[in-house]
Amino acid sequence: MLGKPKKYSGYKSFSYLEAGRDYEEYELVKEIGRVPQYIVEVSKTEEERVWDILNKSIVISLHDHSERAPVDLSKYPDYYRQARVATGYEGLAASGIDAMFDGLQDGSSIITSKMGWKWEDVVYDLGMRLSDIAHQDFVIRGEKVEDIIRAHNEGKLALIPHLEGAMPIENEVDRVDVLYGLGYRCMGLVYNESNALGGGLREKGDGGLTEFGYEVVDRMNKIGMAIDLAHVGDVTSLDAIAASRTPVFITHAGARALWGTKRMKPDNVLQALAEKGGVIGIEAAPHTTLTQKHPQHSIESVMEHFEYCVKLLGIDHVTFGPDTFFGDHVGYHRMFAKYMSITQTSKTLQYEEVEYVKGLENPSEYPNIVRWLVKHGYSDDEIKKAVGGNTLRVLEKVWV
Repeated sequence: MLGKPKKYSGYKSFSYLEAGRDYEEYELVKEIGRVPQYIVEVSKTEEERVWDILNKSIVISLHDHSERAPVDLSKYPDYYRQARVATGYEGLAASGIDAMFDGLQDGSSIITSKMGWKWEDVVYDLGMRLSDIAHQDFVIRGEKVEDIIRAHNEGKLALIPHLEGAMPIENEVDRVDVLYGLGYRCMGLVYNESNALGGGLREKGDGGLTEFGYEVVDRMNKIGMAIDLAHVGDVTSLDAIAASRTPVFITHAGARALWGTKRMKPDNVLQALAEKGGVIGIEAAPHTTLTQKHPQHSIESVMEHFEYCVKLLGIDHVTFGPDTFFGDHVGYHRMFAKYMSITQTSKTLQYEEVEYVKGLENPSEYPNIVRWLVKHGYSDDEIKKAVGGNTLRVLEKVWV
């Protein structure tokens, strides 16, 4: 598959409406250049190889957020509450990504409640974003494997809605079907706090998958929705891996052996995931995939987690879910830490706080991953697996 350069014509979100009348306009961050751009240093020949790989490979981000955030951090709540969240089309076009599992607003879609995760808010948020996407032709809806291949072949990007936690379904298993009908193709069972399905990362105890949780796993298998365990407790994760008839994902995390926080995954969970045929996406959200060797978060600490997981599981079970967006991610974490249980799951070790992750600050910097892999001697075949081939293999088994 040769692919084509991205075909972005310059469309800006909600330009079909009248700013100031149809919606409140905010000054949004630049998609490229919000912070000093860092490019992993490679030779001219290696850079040519990087783009040859990006153009010929199907590149899938297993977890990111395509949104553009306000410049003024104090405007975040009002901006999200309005639900007119802009997509960073220009930055996506520069990323080389063919398909993105997009977490949208998740727990920060605070239209009716400051606590997030409400059914109405999630549906409203998704509908607004898909309405905007319907008015342009660069980003397409990713609902089946053929959409990802089409995006690659036509120089477009397939956006795959990804709900990070199942709280909005409450005790209604049929809501899995509704979410699927609306376009969601991946859902996390739990987001940090325990829910009706099972245990979350923030809890002192994890009782495992509940009877309702088993019912939801079964329905997701039947309907063809990918299961995500990124924010799920260890016992519940092992139960879900065993219960699922198809491989599952950990869309964005790292190795607890390298950084001992709950947000990272222990070896036994990672090994169970791989034995089932699943894949982990290595994340790069600020202050997550740190290491003792690289306590200042940058692409180097992210890639240390990648290499650890490759050594533990094999190259066929590791990819990337950077979990970035276009805006001040550190400031976002500070603002929403209470509501998204960030403090309870992450800040248990001492580290040097950074203002952004050097080399993987937003989705447009995804080519740095390929540069790093080329620079460190990975073969073209290994890189193709790591940047999308592994994910595509699982989707071919999961999406029915």
